[in-house]
Amino acid sequence: MTNTELFGVLILAFLAITFLQSGYDKIADWKGNVEWLKGHFSQTFIKNQVPASLGLVLLLESVAGALCVVGIFQLIANGSTTIGHYGAVVSCITLLFLLFGQRIAKDYDGARTIVIYFIPAILAVYWL
Repeated sequence: MTNTELFGVLILAFLAITFLQSGYDKIADWKGNVEWLKGHFSQTFIKNQVPASLGLVLLLESVAGALCVVGIFQLIANGSTTIGHYGAVVSCITLLFLLFGQRIAKDYDGARTIVIYFIPAILAVYWL
């Protein structure tokens, strides 16, 4: 395995763990997440769309995580980065949705945290 392939596997694993765990948390505690987010977005224009927005984020996170996992296997099996690249792109899109939500809620610390995840995701898009 080349250093480039190893980098791809490691960054895809990072993204897969991030999004699959986050998706699992949303499923495991859907009600708690909806209630917390209703308060978080209570002063915004999306206050009445919290469950639908959470569902969209859950879908995006699940797709991103799954693509990253499949991308790892594809990269190891034949060195191809196609599916991993798609996983990285969907990861970036997901993080942009999350960033948008944090900015709407004026949670600037939360938005800053998302940027920390966005940096390796955008690097994955570039390298894969």
